[in-house]
Order: sequence, then C-alpha cells, then structure tokens
Amino acid sequence: MTGISHEASEATGIVTAFADEVVTNAYTKLVSVPGIDGPIALITLDNGFDHTKPNSFGPKGLLAFDAALDEAFAANPTAIAVTGKPFIFAAGADLKGVQAVTTREQGLEVGRLGHKVFGRLRTSEIPTFAFVNGLALGGGLEVGLHCHYRTVADNVPALGLPETMLGLVPAWGGTQLLPNIVGPDNAVTLILENPLNNGRTIKAKQAADLGYADIVFGSADFLEQSLAWAAQVLAGKVTPTRPEIDRGAGWDAAIGRAKALVAGKTRGFAPAPNLAIELLEAARGTDIADAASLAAGFAAEDEALADLVLSDELRAGLYSFDLVNKRAKRPAGAPDKSLARKITGVGIVGAGLMASQLALLFVKQLKVPVILTDIDQERIDKGVGYVHTEIDKLQAKGRLSADAANRLRALVTGSLDKAAFAKTDFVIEAVFENMDVKKNVFAELEQHITPETILATNTSSLSITEMAADLQHPERVVGFHFFNPVAVLPLLEVIKGEQTDDATLATAFATAKSLKKSAVLCGDKPGFVFTPSPGLSALVDARKPGVWTYGENGQVVDPEVAALWPQGDKPSTADEVLERTRRAFAEEIRIMLDEGVVAAPEDIDLCLILGGGFAFWNGGITPYLDRTGTSEAVNGKRFLEPGVADARR
Repeated sequence: MTGISHEASEATGIVTAFADEVVTNAYTKLVSVPGIDGPIALITLDNGFDHTKPNSFGPKGLLAFDAALDEAFAANPTAIAVTGKPFIFAAGADLKGVQAVTTREQGLEVGRLGHKVFGRLRTSEIPTFAFVNGLALGGGLEVGLHCHYRTVADNVPALGLPETMLGLVPAWGGTQLLPNIVGPDNAVTLILENPLNNGRTIKAKQAADLGYADIVFGSADFLEQSLAWAAQVLAGKVTPTRPEIDRGAGWDAAIGRAKALVAGKTRGFAPAPNLAIELLEAARGTDIADAASLAAGFAAEDEALADLVLSDELRAGLYSFDLVNKRAKRPAGAPDKSLARKITGVGIVGAGLMASQLALLFVKQLKVPVILTDIDQERIDKGVGYVHTEIDKLQAKGRLSADAANRLRALVTGSLDKAAFAKTDFVIEAVFENMDVKKNVFAELEQHITPETILATNTSSLSITEMAADLQHPERVVGFHFFNPVAVLPLLEVIKGEQTDDATLATAFATAKSLKKSAVLCGDKPGFVFTPSPGLSALVDARKPGVWTYGENGQVVDPEVAALWPQGDKPSTADEVLERTRRAFAEEIRIMLDEGVVAAPEDIDLCLILGGGFAFWNGGITPYLDRTGTSEAVNGKRFLEPGVADARR
C-alpha cells in the first residue's frame, strides 16, 4: 500500500483543509500481562476532552495514530491493542474538516491516509486487538475491523456505520473488510439497512450476534478482562469462532436485498448507497488475508470517497447531521434553562391511543406519578391498561427489571375526578381537536391545579393564544405537539402563545429534553411548522373541526371544506405535480419565515427531518429547493447561503 507522509499530506492541502481539527492523540504504553511472554503495546486514543466531545480522525489525528503504531512496532511486543478514552472508542472521521475539502485529490488523500494507518493493524504479523470500550461509529468501527480480534464493553451506547445516511460510504476499509468478517448479509444490515433507517445503531450484544465482537465484557473491569482474554488467545487457549463466508448464493441474496432496500429508501436519488452496493459486490473477490488484494479493494473505496466528497448530497447530509446533533440540542429562542420548574407529577387529559402513548413516555423518562382522566372509567382503565401492558413487554424483553417495571406500573393511575391533578406540575391535554372542547378542559382544570402548574396542549393546529384567552393564568399555557408514533418520532413542536411566560417556556423545553425529544420553538400560527397550508388556515378561521363529514354513503369531504380549499379541474402530470409541490413549499416556507413561525430556515429543515422523515441527503427541504432553483424562482433568493448545504461552486 502506498505510504503517505506528513509532507505529502501538507502538499495536497488536507492538513490545511482540516485546520480546525480537534486532534485525537494516540498514546502507546507497554503492559505486562500474566500468562504471556513479552508485553502488549496498548494504544489509547484520546483527544483530551471528556465523553461529550468524542475522538475523531482528521489528518493530524491519523498521523498521531501512525506515530503511535511506529512506537508500538518498534517495541516488538507480543501483541498490539487499541482502546479509547473513557466511554469513547472513536466516532469516525472529522466531519467538520470533510466540509472544508475542496478538490477531488484531497478526497483521495483522506481515503489513502486512513487506509495506510489503519491497514497497518490488518497486515501486521504481530496479533492486533481492538478493545472497544465505548462509542464506535464510522472510522472508529473500522479501526476494529482492521484488528485481528475485537472485544466490546457491554455498556457501549452505539456501534455503527452511518456513512450512507450522510452521503458517504465506509471508506476506510468498511465495505471490504466487514462482509468478509461478518458475512455479506450482516454487512448490508450495518452499511445500508441501519443507517437508512434513521441512523439506527447497535449495542454490544448485537455486535456479538452479528460477528463484529468476538466477546463482550462488563464495563467495570473491561480493560483488565480484555487483556486477560488477549493473553488466552495469544497462548492458544482461546480461538474465536468466525463464520464461514458464503461467496455464492448467499452473497447474491445479500446484494439483492441491498438493491431492493436502497431502491425503496432512496428511489435512486442518493448516490452513496448505490456506490456502497458496488463496493460490497466487489468485496466478494477481496482476500482480506492478502495485502495486494486488500490494496485493490481499498483503492476502490478511495475512488468512491473522492467521487462523493464534493457532492451536493454529502454537503446536505453534513448540514442535516449538524442540525440534528447541534441545533436540536440548543433550540433557537429557548429561554434560560435556569427558569425551568421541576416536574414531580404529570396529568394527562384523555386516555385514548395518543394520550396513552404520552403516559408511557412520561412515566418511562421522568419516573414521576402520571394520572390519566377521561369521560368514563372504561376509557381510563383501557388507557392505564395500555401503559401497563407496554411496561410488561419491556420487562419480557429484558429492558426493565422486575423491580423497575413494578415501580413504573405503580406510578400510572387514572381518575374520573380532575381534582386528582391537584399535586401535578405539568398537565397535557390530548382530547378532540376542537377549540371549544379544549378551552372547557383547561377552564375546568384551573379549578383544581396550582397557579404554577403548566397547562400544555397537544394540538396540531389550533391557536394557543385563543385557547388560553379566558383563563385566570394564560401565561402558563404552552403548545406541546408530539408526533405519532410518540415513541419513534423525536420531534416536538413547542408553541408560544402571546401570553406564555418564560418560566413556562423554559419548563416546556426542559421537559422535552428529559423526554429525549428534540424541541423546536414555533410561533402561534395555524399548523405551526409541520402542518401549515392556506387551506388549513381557512379551515381554522371558519372554525371547522376537520376535513371529513358523514353522508348517506359514509365518510365524505365536508362540502363547506371543499369550498374553502381550492382544487384543480384536471389531472396533472408527475412533473407538474412535482413542480407545483416545490413551488408551494418555497412559498409557504417564505411566509412562515416572514411571520416568525420559526427563527430560521434551519428550524424548518430540522422539523421535516425529525418529524417527517425527510432525507438527510436532501438536507430537509430548503437545501433541495435552493439546489433545484425553486427558491429563487418563487422568492427571488435562496434560503441558505451557497456552500452551507451544497457544494460551493
């Protein structure tokens, strides 16, 4: 494999491109282990920060790892092992630096440097071990693949290869090594299926089941157990079992599954997943025990990376990643979190499916008493029963201990009398979407709760200001709009009414965080971010409760609604529908921004990614509208500056 020097990296500009790199250093230490002659050279990856800033690999970090390997090999140890700082193994490439890459040659160089450094572990005649003690994503997972043996701690929060979700491929060995270690079908799961399903990751047990981890150890003494196990392997007392790789029909079936999966998820609009399939097909002929064969496979990965690194899809994917991992954690417009009140009890008005899902979420995450109420005892019993049944399922799956399940079940109760809400701090209604019904619910609740108790509404479209107008304390009313299914979709729209005060708003955001939801602050306009339209605004103004009514032939569109919602008089072609849809999006987003429904286009993109499943590689919606020229055609300007979510030209 071609060697890459520091000088070469400087010459191609990749060190300069990654000028803001937080360097992950690598420290080599010789460790004596009972049962073997000679030390194990233990390399620890550590960027000097705590677990909130994971290790990552830019050019300087790769060169530091390379230098640590030099030191390790020079010591002529019995084995070489790699581990990470507390709770973190490595999170992969430095994505911020990737955004600064401006030439195809730089992309090639990034791939080659990673292969050169990591590949030393794979081609080493000295046995190599990965002690995966914490989070391992992308290039971090690939470090483990290059090692001959892998242990994983049982508390690792996430392992995975998210690249295809972002617009990349696992280009530091992942596409060539993984199918030849765990089998092609398991490789399709990790490289394509999981990332294309909202970036799904796996835990330690799954890593062992799939064949990535040779063995899983407890976290308390993980390093000690890993070293002892390595000594047994080196002494020949333990031989990890490896699956036999089916390079015939099994490989064909895996590629067929990959193609069907990608076609269903991307409809051919994202280049990275298709390139990943091509690389997985090529990996059938890769002999991972042969350096020349590996080099050919790695060269193909380098070319794929170079093809993708300047693509609009990657830049949009990185923009999406930044929204989900940064902006979502620091919501624009949220008040000082110190104003938030503590929640020690929750009331839920309604006991239907949505209300029952909310009750399950609140009790699981907040672990405080949750009381449901409804119009009759039968509905209440059904709602409480739903929550108890779901807790039973979690216990049966081993996700809750018997004691934990019993405690949660005991926290969920029901009552016909809203006086039971007297000691709650947060009450949310999930009743019929009708303004008069919701106003009556809140008016009745005010007779029983304290002046500080938050009154939240799960409305998807109605005015928070109007809902609160007749209350004694309108300042404590806030929109708290979940998306269905509640357990799956992470978006939560927090809506501020005209009189909602900062303490209420801060409590809403703090509660959303405790519920592990991503909250976006929205203005009090019909439909908020996710469901606005001129037709919906007209329905709200006309106080229509819904679109449908019932006639002699069953459910039909309400004639009054049809009159309020203008419709065409002839069928449209697919291209016409697409163009009209894009233009409508561009117009409506500009209106929302002008009216202050959200602070910026980024918030609309975040909502559509988290609540509507809009693709990472499109960046939500506004980068797509900018890229297709729709934004300028409709509004006379782009939503985002060039280069923010596309390749700068």
